[in-house]
Amino acid sequence: MTLIKSISGIRGTIGGKPGENLTPSDIVKFVTGYATYILSENPDRKIKIVVGRDARVSGAMVNSLVCGTLMGMGMDVIDLELSTTPTVELAVTACKAQGGIILTASHNPGEWNALKLLNADGEFLDAEAGAKVLENAMSAEVEYCQVDKLGSYSIDNTFIDKHIKMVIDLPLVDVEAIKRANFKVAVDAVNSTGGIVIPRLLRALGVEKVIDLYCEPNGIFPHNPEPLPEHLHELSKTVVDYKAHVGFVVDPDVDRLAIVSENGKMFGEEYTLVAVADYVLNHTPGNTVSNMSSTRALRDVTEAKGHQYSASAVGEVNVVKMMKDTHAVIGGEGNGGVIYPELHYGRDSLVGIALFLTHLAKTGLSCSQLRATYPEYTISKNKITLAPGMDTELILKKVQEKYKDQPNSTIDGVKIEFGNEWVHLRKSNTEPIIRIYAESVSAQKAEQLAERIMADIKGLVGE
Repeated sequence: MTLIKSISGIRGTIGGKPGENLTPSDIVKFVTGYATYILSENPDRKIKIVVGRDARVSGAMVNSLVCGTLMGMGMDVIDLELSTTPTVELAVTACKAQGGIILTASHNPGEWNALKLLNADGEFLDAEAGAKVLENAMSAEVEYCQVDKLGSYSIDNTFIDKHIKMVIDLPLVDVEAIKRANFKVAVDAVNSTGGIVIPRLLRALGVEKVIDLYCEPNGIFPHNPEPLPEHLHELSKTVVDYKAHVGFVVDPDVDRLAIVSENGKMFGEEYTLVAVADYVLNHTPGNTVSNMSSTRALRDVTEAKGHQYSASAVGEVNVVKMMKDTHAVIGGEGNGGVIYPELHYGRDSLVGIALFLTHLAKTGLSCSQLRATYPEYTISKNKITLAPGMDTELILKKVQEKYKDQPNSTIDGVKIEFGNEWVHLRKSNTEPIIRIYAESVSAQKAEQLAERIMADIKGLVGE
């Protein structure tokens, strides 16, 4: 059982002992820490907080504790109930709220839940704000409101439809082109809130033939909810059996999007952003951003169109900051996270689907044909377990020194480039391991590069 406290939120398994798992007392403690931070940032103001959740079985219980604690801190709560991460993000700004909390453990299995914490812009807290929340949560100096100062509670179930309308109203979303294409689309929503929103979005986009797979939001995940190829055999088979043009799968909180081509093969989660960015750049010249562990293909596509690509540290908040700094028109993460600033600064599967289908309709290509137009890369993901007490920072520094003549970056661990190959080494904040991601033009070459770097590390550990 696990409780992970980080600047980006609180994640853990439900039940067990306080301090070791995500128990009711831990939920109250960390929500209080968050509320204390929001109050400190908004003195003498009446505070509104938007709350929404995915369909996990524990969601109703966690929601009651979160909403009650916020009200106990004098805050008015707008509860979206079953919703998505990007929907809550949009609702924060639409409601002119001072923050938001999303109750979801993202791609983690059903025994997990989490508190994702947002600021007044509907974006994840940065490192400084997150540290203050954790500090507040550990403090005994907290005072809840008297009965006449309690916050109010209201439910608003309108934001999913508002979110869909905002997507279809985007200038680059061409509903008529999608209608003319007469797409047949299969959807796997792992029985979470994607089952509410994605079929509804598709029909609003003019897709009349929708094959629902696990779209009942009961929180009983039919398979591992992380949208990886090894978990999507049934969706691939459904696409082929029903002769669908494309299959979409989202994670439980609907901020990650993976695509299955008409032949049942994965389009490639890394390539969700690449394809969407290709379409956006065709119509909106500008820069792009992804994190350092994402495929080089986005850089190739961006530079081929005469624009600048930048790589941020891993983490959505870091991607968003670099997107703002470089005035990027599109960005995201290689895990299927599309961030389109024209709508909002958050990973959003809805906008990803709408832009991808528009792109597919306008090209007239099949999914597999479209995928073949992009540079071919493969990422190998590995890790090395270190003995407790080993100085991981020193090890990373020695690796960087060994390859100092190669282009490299230390903004997040160490990333070293070898022509059109790269390797990215990051230490874990929760385990004594170094994660090693390597990319090359084939799986074999990516694995060879990773093995070479792992051999270097083992040699350094031996020293």
